[in-house]
Amino acid sequence: MADFVSDALYQSSSTAPVKYKVVFLGDQSVCKTSIILRFMHDTFDPNYQATIGIDFLSKAMVVDDKMVRLQLWDTAGQERFKSLIPSYIQDSSFAIVCYDITSKQTFEHVKTWVDDARNIRGDNVSIIIVGNKIDLAEQREVYTEEGKKLADELGVSFIEASAKAGINIKALFKTLASNLPGNENGKTKGKDAGVQLKKEEKDKNDNDEDAKTKKKPGCC
Repeated sequence: MADFVSDALYQSSSTAPVKYKVVFLGDQSVCKTSIILRFMHDTFDPNYQATIGIDFLSKAMVVDDKMVRLQLWDTAGQERFKSLIPSYIQDSSFAIVCYDITSKQTFEHVKTWVDDARNIRGDNVSIIIVGNKIDLAEQREVYTEEGKKLADELGVSFIEASAKAGINIKALFKTLASNLPGNENGKTKGKDAGVQLKKEEKDKNDNDEDAKTKKKPGCC
């Protein structure tokens, strides 16, 4: 069981939290930053500036009655910053590899990002592939089945989400927290470790997939 806690509650806790490093990987414009900001502040900024280098944010959670703090490292997807990324993958517990469902090219690079994480961390990192921007279903270039198949082949977890609409963001992070080292129920490295969605999140996902309203491309 994973629950989010306020900073006030976190600061009042007498128990030192266990800290876990989570690194976000993926091409430019897949909206890694937007996923993090939706989780942190439940906000979405369509005019955000692309990450320059590396950004860092953190959030406290209670996982199985244990206070933990997720340290979220947001990496830039531009080619000129790729030389910085290996040093931030080091010592990470989790890698979140993101792609844009409206961009086949970003999906084609997912395996390279996963390989980068494993080459540096070996079996000491758990990985979730996230297909972002499902609110733009009518512009989809990568189908859900393709994402699931790749995740199965790589032996990692998979989920689709929308930072813009707030779909499956909490589900993503609750699954992450439940699969952190020390939580023996975690199976995130295996192909059966998919995110289990709450009913209302499934319904919202289905509604967005069926929607035919035209939207302008943007960071979602």
